[in-house]
Amino acid sequence: MIHVENLCKYFGPVLAVNNVSFQVEKNEIVGLLGNNGAGKTTIMRMLTSYLPATSGIARVAGFDVMMESMEVRKRIGYLPESIPLYPEMRVHEYLTYRAKLKGVERRQRAARIDYCLERCKVADVRRRLNGTLSKGYRQRVGLADAMINDPPLLILDEPTDGLDPGQKAETLGLLRELGRDHTIMLSSHMLSEVESLVQRVIIIRRGLLGLAKKLSDLETDDVIVVEARGPSDQVAVALRNLEGVAQVTAGTCGDGLASFEIRTHQRVDLREQISQRLSKNGWPLRRLDLRRRSLQDRWNEINNWEDRAE
Repeated sequence: MIHVENLCKYFGPVLAVNNVSFQVEKNEIVGLLGNNGAGKTTIMRMLTSYLPATSGIARVAGFDVMMESMEVRKRIGYLPESIPLYPEMRVHEYLTYRAKLKGVERRQRAARIDYCLERCKVADVRRRLNGTLSKGYRQRVGLADAMINDPPLLILDEPTDGLDPGQKAETLGLLRELGRDHTIMLSSHMLSEVESLVQRVIIIRRGLLGLAKKLSDLETDDVIVVEARGPSDQVAVALRNLEGVAQVTAGTCGDGLASFEIRTHQRVDLREQISQRLSKNGWPLRRLDLRRRSLQDRWNEINNWEDRAE
């Protein structure tokens, strides 16, 4: 659905997006993550043809964003960071206007507007002026606008920003349901929200691609953490000789304690064998944990990188 290859964007002398490449499959929900100023919004704006790329290739549903922008726009619903609602229009009037602009057929228009009003929980304010709406309601009207022509791709910049906890839960449930029949790319600062919703995560740091993987691939990277009282080199040899161990990394604890992180082949849980081996050698065991590396762990690692541009 989305193909990005060596995408770059300069704003004058400032390189905002630096040689970014990734792919998004049909009907995937993808989280685009990064700190403020990382380049997330710039990437989204280039994909929607709102901004031209300086160099590189971006395709949506097989259409080139630069050369076939009108075809791209027909297939995208975009929720920008700041919702550009006409303040003098009423909610229903605004969505009717937007449906006409986006080519929704007259016979289907009323039903589609009612559907989006209900699904985005704004039916109760359908006769209110956009200019009188709270930030949360404005956000949901913007989401209804993005959905109005039932596009195959939704690009949503901070879709839960300004919503209270109940509204966030409803919106995440709606996006999860829409993901069955739509491709969704969303940005968020809330890792817990992203982790509960997406199948793929893309992390941008200072315009560079830090990570582009499915969450299921991240979950395969388990680590067994061991702390034992004994000579570090001998304990390490004993652990490496266990069948199924792929890698042993030594740490430091002090006070006569040895610390290790152990990775195994095919996610085998070797905690019982480790406990038995250390006990047999007379090395008291203080800690034995199976730690699954979370999205937060990968986020911390990427944000602790040294600046590769220097």
